[in-house]
Amino acid sequence: MPLKIIRQDITKIECDAIVNPTDPHYSHSGGTDAAIHEAAGSALYEACIAQGELGIGDAILTPAFALPSKYVIHTVGPIWQGGNSDEESALRSCYAACLALALGNRCESVAFPLIASGRFGFPKDRVLKIATDVIGDFLFEHEMLVYLAVYDKDSYAISEKLFSDIESFIWDNYEDDGLMFCYSRRMEDASPRPVKIRKQRKESVSYPCAPCASPTPTPDLDDMLRNLDCGFAETLFRYIDEKGISDVDCYKRANVDKKTFSKIKCNKKYKPSKVTAVSFAIALRLNIDETNHLLNTVGMSLSRSNKFDVIIEYFITTGNYESIFDVNEVLYKFDQITLGV
Repeated sequence: MPLKIIRQDITKIECDAIVNPTDPHYSHSGGTDAAIHEAAGSALYEACIAQGELGIGDAILTPAFALPSKYVIHTVGPIWQGGNSDEESALRSCYAACLALALGNRCESVAFPLIASGRFGFPKDRVLKIATDVIGDFLFEHEMLVYLAVYDKDSYAISEKLFSDIESFIWDNYEDDGLMFCYSRRMEDASPRPVKIRKQRKESVSYPCAPCASPTPTPDLDDMLRNLDCGFAETLFRYIDEKGISDVDCYKRANVDKKTFSKIKCNKKYKPSKVTAVSFAIALRLNIDETNHLLNTVGMSLSRSNKFDVIIEYFITTGNYESIFDVNEVLYKFDQITLGV
């Protein structure tokens, strides 16, 4: 199952387990820790204390009591000290230990916050990168639905160069009803609005008529129906074979769950959403022609009038990403739907 990045109060997520970032003594003195204890009730603190002091990078599991989940997994993240005290390794241990506990208790779904990014001061963008790395590696080996509750875009600190490159690409390629939109990044001292620039229309030019060609034969509908192109499923599996990867690697790279992939495999007429089709194109690293070919099998294509499509085209044409989560980071930053199912 995939990793889903969502904007939601973690205490309201209905899943098998939620993760509580706490301290060694479960003091629930602020942030997510306090919110979880308040929502669960006083019995949660008593259950924590009964398990003894908790070390950095470790995790324990308790009932969730009044929360909508079954369990709460408690973990202690590292206090940020500039990055020179093995903080990243300790944070990786937090995520790995929580996932191991969820797996050991047969959880099918678990929700994480950005551990240690609040009062412990760990930079949010680094937490996000570590979280997606550890969770992504875990999901390559195991089936589980993992939520990552993220509240703000500051967590997605994409580089200035990448932001500028994508913004320029949007400027050069994004068209809508004859208008081109220029999006300027908001700065502290200025917040420019999108500028609409009307595209110049070329003067019409008349050319002499070409010699009359033989009339085109009228197509035969029966012949056309007998020679339909391959559908989405057949085209997808042909590309999987051509790229030399396994089915499992493909759907995990696409951030698509096993159930959806099985539906595609068992139903030659399966019609996916555009987001699902694009997710497979990114997972398979298809070029722009191959991507449009895959999309065409279900009557879709990448359009220059859709910002989501233009951003996808940027990544396909530049290959400037390591995983689908890099693409999702940018889509989130530009207020677009993220990839996966």
